[in-house]
Amino acid sequence: MKGTWRQRAACRGIDPDVFYPASDEEAEEAKAICDVCPVRQLCLEHALNNREREGVWGGLTERERRRIIRQRRKSA
Repeated sequence: MKGTWRQRAACRGIDPDVFYPASDEEAEEAKAICDVCPVRQLCLEHALNNREREGVWGGLTERERRRIIRQRRKSA
């Protein structure tokens, strides 16, 4: 069952470099793809659970994901 969400991802087949922008400001193209993705939430949870340090996952940059992790720790 592992990886099945990736097969349905909107980013499948797109140049991975799009999802590893040089800065948060350059992440808009990746975020636009994530906005229409049917597995966006699964992708985001994967990134949060695995502490993905780089790239756009589930429509969020590394900085945005760190904020969610901090918020979850505070409410735990």
